[in-house]
Amino acid sequence: MTERLADISTRIEGIRELGAVVNAMKGIAAARAHVAREQVDAVDSYAATIAVAMSRVLGPNIERPGIAKTGPDQDAGNRMGLLVFCAEQGFAGVFSERVLDSISGASGAETLFLIGTRGLSIATSRGLKPHWSAPLPSHTPSIPKLAGDITTAIYAAVAARRIDCLDVIFTGWQAGRPALVRQCLFPIDLANLPPALQDRPLMQLQPTTLIASLGQDYFNAQVCKAALHAFAAENEARMEAMSSAGTQIARELETFHATLRRVRQEAITAEIIELGTGAVTARDRRL
Repeated sequence: MTERLADISTRIEGIRELGAVVNAMKGIAAARAHVAREQVDAVDSYAATIAVAMSRVLGPNIERPGIAKTGPDQDAGNRMGLLVFCAEQGFAGVFSERVLDSISGASGAETLFLIGTRGLSIATSRGLKPHWSAPLPSHTPSIPKLAGDITTAIYAAVAARRIDCLDVIFTGWQAGRPALVRQCLFPIDLANLPPALQDRPLMQLQPTTLIASLGQDYFNAQVCKAALHAFAAENEARMEAMSSAGTQIARELETFHATLRRVRQEAITAEIIELGTGAVTARDRRL
């Protein structure tokens, strides 16, 4: 009985330690998600500033073309590229599986750019072979560098005539639930730019050259924004997974505490019976 009590107590202590780890992971994920959400607003502001600048270059009275390529000049075609953001680490539920399920029916001709080590492992097990992949940083200050690396890889694919248009797929977070987002990154639709409220500024560069340069910055900002959304969503998914784990740990602790109380009561009862039996035996011997 004593050994059983010791085993249960050891198990309870182990579960408590696991609970402490889960709470720590949840806290870290919450902090990272909060920082990423704040930085998304900053990137949105930056992208909006570039969009206004592009709109001013085009001018209020200039008929805008439907699209503007942000990479090297290419003939129009149907070579689609996909930039997909999956999870970098585990303990995030089926975060990566949802993203990869959304492209399960994609054409084999599509060039896949996959971000996230955990997602890459799952994609490989499904037979998907990305043209290019990279890990998602564990801290947001490294995301602008990642966006630069992604931009370089995509522009290289455009120059090599592997793709001539690109969609991005990432996970957002809406009403406390993950939501997949798919957006066209390029060609940029200039018709969607905000209307120019001022006359065109004095320019020393050709408008097409300036638009192409601003378009590259705008494209980079959109990639950075998608990466931040994916980073925040992964950590929010981890928070949700850790909350579920915490709830399960609390239930197990309650169960083991109840077992511990029952075993202790059985031990006390057995000891009382043993003492009572010993007292009766001693009295009988005296008689």
